[in-house]
Amino acid sequence: IPFHVLRNMPFKREESPLKSRTELGLPENKFLVILQGSGINMHRGAEEAVDAFIQLPNDFALVIAGAGDVIPQLKEAVANANASEKVLFFNRMPFQELMQYTRACDLGLSLDKDTNLNYRYSLPNKIFDYIQANIPVLVSDLPELRRVVYENQVGIVLAEHSPKAIADAILSLKENVKLYTELKKNTFEAAKLLCREKEENVLDIIPL
Repeated sequence: IPFHVLRNMPFKREESPLKSRTELGLPENKFLVILQGSGINMHRGAEEAVDAFIQLPNDFALVIAGAGDVIPQLKEAVANANASEKVLFFNRMPFQELMQYTRACDLGLSLDKDTNLNYRYSLPNKIFDYIQANIPVLVSDLPELRRVVYENQVGIVLAEHSPKAIADAILSLKENVKLYTELKKNTFEAAKLLCREKEENVLDIIPL
């Protein structure tokens, strides 16, 4: 039986007034990187991301917005490193409110590891949320993530998951203004294509 894939993409983001970082309780003068989701769980890269930001200079900060079983461990690591100004935690919140935080950041993370088939072939919703928010992405080298990033030129694919590799990639992207500007510009076009309105066209080719 022939089948077609309908990826779980969001609808195009409706324009709404953008809150300032101050209104959101975010630092104004830092390069902000966001890791969002309701499944921020162990072995999905959050531990390494936190370790990376502990290493990075003070003009970088990680925003973790959501929930998951690794959050208590992450908070403990941040407290032990006295790095509360480098890693900021926000609880789960309504989607439209979450997107205000996403739009206020400079880069989005999706760092699932290739530890099982579920993760290997995953395509997290947050990737499309980041693109709809017009921020570039830093992602694991997994097949579907790699495809989205390379086909649309909207981010960087990590070769490996070490905290140093993550920190180096973020530092390099901030310093390479030309590359960052190009990637961000590409998210505007990608946002028009990677959305439910376009993706659901696959339904038109499925015979009834």
